[in-house]
Amino acid sequence: MIFSHDVVIVGAGGSGLMAALYAKEGGADVAVISKLHPLRSHTGAAQGGIGAALGNEEEDHWLWHAFDTVKGSDYLGDQDAIEIMCQDAPRTIIELEHYGVPFSRNKEGKIAQRRFGGHTRNFGEAPVRRTCHAADRTGHAILHTLYDQCVKNQVRFYDEFQALDLIMTPDGVCCGVVAYELLTGEIHIFHAKMVCLATGGYGRVYKTTSNAHASTGDGMAIVLRSGLPLEDMEFVQFHPTGLYRLGILVTEGARGEGGILLNDKGERFMERYAPTVKDLAPRDLVSRAIYREIREGRGINGKDYVYLDLRHVGREVIETKLPEIATFSRTYLGIDPVKEPIPVAPTCHYAMGGIPTNYDGQVERAGRGSIVPGLYAVGECACVSVHGANRLGSNSLVDLVVFGRRAGIHMAETLRKEGRRKEPLPENPDRRVREMLEDILSRTQGEPVAVVRADLQQTMMDNVSVFRTEETLNTALEDLKKIRERAKRVVIRDKSKRFNTELMDAVELGFLVDLAEVIARSALNRTESRGAHSREDYPKRDDENWLKHTLIYREGEGAYRFDYKPVTITRFQPQERKY
Repeated sequence: MIFSHDVVIVGAGGSGLMAALYAKEGGADVAVISKLHPLRSHTGAAQGGIGAALGNEEEDHWLWHAFDTVKGSDYLGDQDAIEIMCQDAPRTIIELEHYGVPFSRNKEGKIAQRRFGGHTRNFGEAPVRRTCHAADRTGHAILHTLYDQCVKNQVRFYDEFQALDLIMTPDGVCCGVVAYELLTGEIHIFHAKMVCLATGGYGRVYKTTSNAHASTGDGMAIVLRSGLPLEDMEFVQFHPTGLYRLGILVTEGARGEGGILLNDKGERFMERYAPTVKDLAPRDLVSRAIYREIREGRGINGKDYVYLDLRHVGREVIETKLPEIATFSRTYLGIDPVKEPIPVAPTCHYAMGGIPTNYDGQVERAGRGSIVPGLYAVGECACVSVHGANRLGSNSLVDLVVFGRRAGIHMAETLRKEGRRKEPLPENPDRRVREMLEDILSRTQGEPVAVVRADLQQTMMDNVSVFRTEETLNTALEDLKKIRERAKRVVIRDKSKRFNTELMDAVELGFLVDLAEVIARSALNRTESRGAHSREDYPKRDDENWLKHTLIYREGEGAYRFDYKPVTITRFQPQERKY
């Protein structure tokens, strides 16, 4: 079936809903397609808060926020985009409040703010309370509110439709997407004037991750397969505090409320690594510190975890400001954080890289200004780039709402200027998808998806995680070469049409293999350490050769090429990161 809309948004998390809401308010006919019900989108898992220099708890300024974001990015963030985000953040928070987001309040009745890693006052002087929050369920509150607003404004939702391909005209204009309907097993074409990808991250590339099972990087892989580049894919954020063995997130807000990290000797070890901000250092620094403590034999009882200690914070703070963390600890580990420290270890959390865009969400095919007509990307799948080599905690939610809004407004304005006429669909736009699904369904001999996926996740965890070397990266690439061949032969037992999630698992495995290869190749290519990319064989940051963004293109199966584009520097010249 062919569905026709002005704007089709793929993904119903915070950025997709924000783009949908603003495009709809601007007069567009908007459809949102999502492989999940919108309220199961991964934005709902964001816990700690959303950063904005409101100054409700103490003096703060957007320029301090911008400096912290640039410094946190290890000077790889584009400063023009960062300034836009940090200036617009306070207005956005007030707007979300007016939409109905139930933010926590301070004693004066203003939106409450807490400390978060890497956020400081007066250009690094000391930690600052900048992160607005709704207890420790901030993403959940924002997601539900935006969904309510979209329903109220009659945005059309296609739930449990999985996008599998972009529809591009011969001259490079995006005019729709091909999607698979889980209920019926039918393949549908969505014909649109504009397509906006908001498909989230790829955390399931790794064995230990805070990401949901649905975070398989679909949008990024589809773009890569369409001949367009991905940007800065070597930069993968590991959150320092995931529940040990499970990877379930323990928000940075726990440290913002006073939690401290302890090693086996009971030492507050972050005092060694970041003497000024200690446990509230940026995530890349804290993750590396935890791994070093473990490597040097100071993990708890010699094991590969440390403690997050909240006991001194008190029951009232834990139960009122961190209720979800308390529930997770009790449910999954049988540990009451009021009485016992929580075992934690780094967990794959966020993609700094993604689909290259400008700050209105328009996808770029090469350098700045090389727009792909009709194609937008927002949220974690996009790379604006405001996060550079390392994202500061609480900057993901503000990225979603600021740039989701800008994309929605830009799409509506473009419609008003250019009219609603769509590019004609090319012949057989769903051919590639039909062939791919028929190939998977026709196989009778091979391995199950889960076995191949587990091996992929293990090699990425072992060889392409917090610390990397040429040797480990080459090991990963050799493993991935074999895994790619195995993935081509996976067999599914379910051959039915209705709710064939096993078929989608096989498709998603292909996406994960593509992205794993791109991450490993990009990491091997960048011969320096910067932010979350830590090369032990190249331990220093190299601004002379590597103060630039990486673009990687796929030129056939297993064949890739690199290109680069400059980092935009406006106010803050690169300097050594010290905390």
